[in-house]
Amino acid sequence: MDFYTMLGFAGCACAVGLPAMGSAIGCGIAGSASHGVMAKVEEGHGKFIGISAAPSSQTIYGIVLMFVMLGKIKAGAGLGLLGIGLFCGLGIMVSAIYQGMAAATAIQASAKKPEIFGKSFAAVGIVESFALFAMVFGLIIVGSI
Repeated sequence: MDFYTMLGFAGCACAVGLPAMGSAIGCGIAGSASHGVMAKVEEGHGKFIGISAAPSSQTIYGIVLMFVMLGKIKAGAGLGLLGIGLFCGLGIMVSAIYQGMAAATAIQASAKKPEIFGKSFAAVGIVESFALFAMVFGLIIVGSI
């Protein structure tokens, strides 16, 4: 295996590994908040668990990007794939972490005022959109290789 092929595989690993780390951190942050709130309120536990799992979707975006990148390794574009995987992976990772933070505050706020849960969920969705942007832009760039 030549050096550029190894760089391509490293890019694929970054494309899925970094988002997975971000998802784990984001879900951990939101899950911790949901545990604390569930100990204090008697109902609505399902929605707290659901919103705390929201950052896990970023791992799926990384997996999609990785599979598309794998098909381009044979094109000898290893350095380009490393850059795409690294920077798109970082963007998706940061989105997952901040989504976990937004979900945690949504959980805490809706524990005090359950009627604002839907409004609080909007911010969680907005943060996720940046992960989608990173994935789509990465797919576009990979498609041009």
